[in-house]
Amino acid sequence: MSGAPRDPGDEPGDAPGAGTDPAERKMRFLFALRQRGVTDPRVLDAMERIDRGAFVRGHFEDRAYEDTPLPIPCGQTISQPSVVGLMTQALQVGPRDKVLEIGTGSGYQAAVLSLLCRRVYTLDRHRRLVAEAEALFRELGLSNITAMVADGSRGLQEQAPFDRIMVTAAAEDPPGSLLAQLKIGGIMVVPVGQSDAVQTLIRVRRSETGFDYDELRQVRFVPLVEGLGQT
Repeated sequence: MSGAPRDPGDEPGDAPGAGTDPAERKMRFLFALRQRGVTDPRVLDAMERIDRGAFVRGHFEDRAYEDTPLPIPCGQTISQPSVVGLMTQALQVGPRDKVLEIGTGSGYQAAVLSLLCRRVYTLDRHRRLVAEAEALFRELGLSNITAMVADGSRGLQEQAPFDRIMVTAAAEDPPGSLLAQLKIGGIMVVPVGQSDAVQTLIRVRRSETGFDYDELRQVRFVPLVEGLGQT
């Protein structure tokens, strides 16, 4: 369920701060985010406080601060930092908001969101990813995240409606089940398009009369898959 966003115009392998001390590495990481269009001070502060390195383990640890998606277990990825920042910025999260994330993955996106809102519910179809993310949330003291193994395409009706919904996997159209769980005045950010082609990141705003759609940028994510994973 976790997404694998890649900016078609970006070259993977940018390594802000590679080979530098932690303070300089963090400074370069944040500078790279600003260069890519992440300018919201609250989002930048959250991404400074949540160390991406904590969510990248094994062979790819030394690439944790590159602006590129990286493999994680279950055939998924940890998302590209600049796309995490841009999606978070587009979601316009407020401190009182209740947020639903579809696609826990490494837990990195949920961790960033948790510093911006009141409560995050994050769903993933892979049990291993949820268990590992929960362990990281406890280690980091992020007590306002609830991670669950679930079919994200169905959302989380028992906690609806949500002020904000973020989807980190691509659907052919914004899923009706998720749109129905969005509060009046709420915002959803979701990549839309075929899984084997460049998709468009969409921001959906719900009003009393319907839904308004804004196209934000091209991205590429793994597809939104129904059902639960085998691991």
